[in-house]
Amino acid sequence: MAVLALALAMVLVLWAGVLLAFAGPLAARWREPVLRQPVLIIESDDWGAGPLAQADVLTRLSALLQRVRDRSGRPAVMTLGVVLEVPDGVRIAASGCTEYHAVPLVDDRFAGVRAAMQEGIRAGVFAPQLHGLCHYWPPAVLAAAQSDHGVHDWLTSPEPGATEGLPSPLQSRWVDASSLPSRTLEPAAIQQAVAEEAAAYRAVFGGPPQVAVATTFVWNDAVEVAWAQSGVEAVITPGRRATCRNAAGQPGCVDGTMLTGERSLAGQVYLVRDVYFEPELGHVPQRLVNGLLARSRQGRACMAETHRFNFLQAREASLATLESALKAVLAACPAVRFITPLELAHAVQSRDPAWVEPRLLPRFAAWRARLDEIPRFRRMAQLSGLALPLGLVGTRA
Repeated sequence: MAVLALALAMVLVLWAGVLLAFAGPLAARWREPVLRQPVLIIESDDWGAGPLAQADVLTRLSALLQRVRDRSGRPAVMTLGVVLEVPDGVRIAASGCTEYHAVPLVDDRFAGVRAAMQEGIRAGVFAPQLHGLCHYWPPAVLAAAQSDHGVHDWLTSPEPGATEGLPSPLQSRWVDASSLPSRTLEPAAIQQAVAEEAAAYRAVFGGPPQVAVATTFVWNDAVEVAWAQSGVEAVITPGRRATCRNAAGQPGCVDGTMLTGERSLAGQVYLVRDVYFEPELGHVPQRLVNGLLARSRQGRACMAETHRFNFLQAREASLATLESALKAVLAACPAVRFITPLELAHAVQSRDPAWVEPRLLPRFAAWRARLDEIPRFRRMAQLSGLALPLGLVGTRA
């Protein structure tokens, strides 16, 4: 008996050591709110100033989303990460590509795009989000155009451009990526730029931006502070914050990770968007279903990222795939609910009992489902035998 007691004590000490070693991420996932029901939000970026063909696409997307409704009768929701200007290629060319000029979203040329957005907002299927005044840092693009003929041609095109045509590093708004690794922008320049884009957003939508998503997910504390001053309450993230473009042009200089419901230093609520659904890249409807089911087991919302290029480059196929995916989601998970990111942010911030689970056992089951994402924890739990008691956690109530 003494030997068994000693062995048990050693096992318990080992388990305690593993739990202590990972105490930070384990505790963070316990504090993270657990949703009581499955939630799906389609997050779509790059809409607004740009190709005029967006007007028809947005109209068709609005009709599609209105045909798909959850058990409460609410239609599917797609966010629109809005870009508020594109280059005025004619004027830039006239300056010899030395001065930046823009065509804003309020320009008459974009009347059809704005009308389609507003129609979807009134129908409850579009939720606008601030993506940026533009999908680049203008001085960086001007500088790059002096040596890159492709950037020069894009910048001086007489037609409203698609920012998807820019090299990826230059699509980051909050760094100067005209050469790599990128350089940090001055906080004063960031503050002025955010104030300008908030004013441009208000001119189109009649109110301040309440949700923001950084282009290419590269941003920093100075951006969050300026966003907060402009009215932004929630920040969409991929669960980590990159603050630069590294020497290879990839997002880098990660200075933090976050979970849904955590707060920025400036006070915004972070929301995590980490399911990817790009029909043009070959993603099939089951991918969205799998993403929702996995996030539901974790007590999280499925915030699925998609982009404008899917619906401009392969319009019919992408629309059909999206509709099939939404119908497959309803078939696989009839309890799914459609809400906006701002509603989700308010619910998790206030711990609204209509949305956030207060009961211990369902929270414990969701917490267990989140543990495998912690780097190295799964292996350590298996090697120590801790995986056995953790695996005995019951299913969610």
